[in-house]
Amino acid sequence: MTRFIDVSAVSRLVGKTGVETFFRGMVDFIEADYRRWEAFDKCARVANHSEIGVIELMPVADQAQYGFKYVNGHPSNTARGLPTVMAFGALSDVETGYPTLLSELTLTTAFRTAATSVFAARQLARPQSRSMAMIGNGAQSEFQAIAFHTVFGIDELRIFDVDKNATDKLARHLMAFPNLKVIKSESASAACEGADIVTTVTADKRWATILTADMVEAGMHINAVGGDCPGKTELAKDVLDLSSIFVEFEPQSRVEGDIQQLPADHRVTEIWRVLKGLEAGRESDSEITVFDSVGFALEDFSALRYLNHLAELHSEGETIELVPTLDDPKDLFSLTVPAAAALEQKAA
Repeated sequence: MTRFIDVSAVSRLVGKTGVETFFRGMVDFIEADYRRWEAFDKCARVANHSEIGVIELMPVADQAQYGFKYVNGHPSNTARGLPTVMAFGALSDVETGYPTLLSELTLTTAFRTAATSVFAARQLARPQSRSMAMIGNGAQSEFQAIAFHTVFGIDELRIFDVDKNATDKLARHLMAFPNLKVIKSESASAACEGADIVTTVTADKRWATILTADMVEAGMHINAVGGDCPGKTELAKDVLDLSSIFVEFEPQSRVEGDIQQLPADHRVTEIWRVLKGLEAGRESDSEITVFDSVGFALEDFSALRYLNHLAELHSEGETIELVPTLDDPKDLFSLTVPAAAALEQKAA
């Protein structure tokens, strides 16, 4: 049987665990898998693009488990009452191919994206960083804010969105965290002024310049989350030229990330190499660092493992017969016999 975790089960797991503990656990699982980077069979995600969005499959495997995520990105969906991003995923046993877990990943992806941002910031931001600017206050913004506050230690957040309703929504939700000072800014530039970390998390599928060079200060860490498919960027090229750039999986980031604006020989560093001490991360307090995050399948693999762990711990989810249970594994047709008999009886 296959464990099935739906949206309600994930919500209950967050409630039982607590948001801060949930985030910390997610960060730990992601970091643990990045530490064993070489153990995974990896590839860039498979994407089908249209003029208004993208649908993608994201597979990865180690010697024991295979995982994948199905995910879309349609910025115009909100006008239809649908989320911009929707996702589900699965884990299966490599030895047999049997699916062991089927799970929602829309809500979970929001957690894993923010957890990945914090994981990278631990390697790249100044340890004493306490203030963050958030440009883009949509569906991902609360997760980024709460993760950086509860796990990293950010205590001041400046927020800006061209949609003031989104900013009001974010500020309202963050009232639950009284130790986080939230400042509504009049512009993206005002939000960035003096910030230790700048997070860009916008959704428009276009060549955008959310952050320009005049908004960047010495020592900043830039957490670029929204640029995640061909033709979709957030950082002006000048910002990239000023910065040391770090990515998840370079072959995918070259196509989808903000670095799609750069020549192929422009140096970037995969974050796992910093984690394992093979490459330097931040080398000075004045250095500008960019984490060009597009989302990589390994993070979803970690998230699925984490959900499965919590579901076992808290007896959550349910078991479903996703794959037939057969007395004779060579006799799949036997499953049609009861249905055929019922039809014959009804006809008689």
